[in-house]
Amino acid sequence: MLFSNPFKSRLPNPDEALPGRDTALVIADKHAVNGQPLKGPFPEGLAQIQLGLGCFWGAERLFWQLEGVYTTAVGYAGGLTPNPTYEEVCSGRTGHAEMVLVVFDPAVLPLKTLLASFWQEHDPTQGNRQGNDVGTQYRSAIFAGDLDQLDIIHETAKSYNAALQKAGMDPITTQITGPQTFYYAETFHQQYLHKVPNGYCGLRGTGVSCHI
Repeated sequence: MLFSNPFKSRLPNPDEALPGRDTALVIADKHAVNGQPLKGPFPEGLAQIQLGLGCFWGAERLFWQLEGVYTTAVGYAGGLTPNPTYEEVCSGRTGHAEMVLVVFDPAVLPLKTLLASFWQEHDPTQGNRQGNDVGTQYRSAIFAGDLDQLDIIHETAKSYNAALQKAGMDPITTQITGPQTFYYAETFHQQYLHKVPNGYCGLRGTGVSCHI
C-alpha cells in the first residue's frame, strides 16, 4: 500500500527519528560542472538559500544553469537526524527534505528572480509529494540563508499563491522558515544530471507564471 509507511505522509516525532551519526559524509570538493567549491566559506558578497522542489537531481540542474549562481549542492535539511544518508532520508524517519543549496550573487541574480524560477518550475501545492515522488522528503520548502531574506520570500509566496488561486489551483503548501542546518548528500547525488544526462528529472511546473 502506498502509505503503509506513516512517515511518507507525516514528519517523525523526536522519539521516532533515526539517530544518525556525529560524522559528516565525505563528499567531493568541487562542483562537477563549474569547478567551484561545494562548501564554504564562500566569497564575500555572495548569498545563499536552500530550496526544496522534490527530487533534488533535476532541481539542482535548474539552478546551476542560472546566470549569477556561484555554486550549488544537494543535501538534506529541515529534519531531526544529524548527518543522514540518502536511504535514511527516503525512509521518512529523519524529517529532512531533499534540498538544493544555491550560492548566488544578488547583484547579478536578485533573490526575487531566483525565487520566480523556484515557484514556476515545480508544483508547490502538493504537500508531501511532487508528482509520482511521494514522501515528506519531497515537500516544497524554502529555508532562508538569513532572516533578512524572509520578507522577500513571504512576499513572493503571497504573490504566487494569488496567481495559483486565480488559475483555480489549490493554495501553496511550501514550508518557509529561517536558516536550517544543511547536510551534504553523497557525492553520487551531487550534480547528478551532469554525470547522468538522461537520468530522472521529476520537475513539473504548474503552467502558472510567476510575475515578480
